[in-house]
Amino acid sequence: MDLSIRPIAPAEHTALGQITAHAYLDDGLLDFGADDPYLETLRDVPRRVAEADVLVAVGADGTLLGGVTYAPPGNPWADIAGPDEAEFRMLAVAREARGHGAGEALVRACIDRARATEGVARLVLSTQPAMLGAHRIYHRLGFVRTPERDWDPIEGLSLLTYSLSL
Repeated sequence: MDLSIRPIAPAEHTALGQITAHAYLDDGLLDFGADDPYLETLRDVPRRVAEADVLVAVGADGTLLGGVTYAPPGNPWADIAGPDEAEFRMLAVAREARGHGAGEALVRACIDRARATEGVARLVLSTQPAMLGAHRIYHRLGFVRTPERDWDPIEGLSLLTYSLSL
């Protein structure tokens, strides 16, 4: 699939919020389904844009395929990153666009940003155990599991962590 990665445009905020929300809902990743409080965070792209970097994958025809939130060191969107680490979150690709390279292209864009940021030694992330497609991307790109950093943001939700040394 021919696609490009770029910063999100304001007109795409709602669409990316919907793609992200549906990716989590449709894959059964929210414990409380449509009533899960995290759904509002997933949909709130304007807040993410104001506080972090949001990148999107766009098809050759302009179709929005997915997006990711990149948090440089010290950013409020970083959950597990240390002072010399960048982090990415909320990687989501529309169901109809999966398997065509959009997710991997978004992760590669985060790697490129981290490498271009002075003082960043690693790129880190948290993921749910059920996100097997994403795990395959991480392994393919050289990320390694860091089980010593696994954590539970809320009771009953255990997240796995990965790291890529730059």
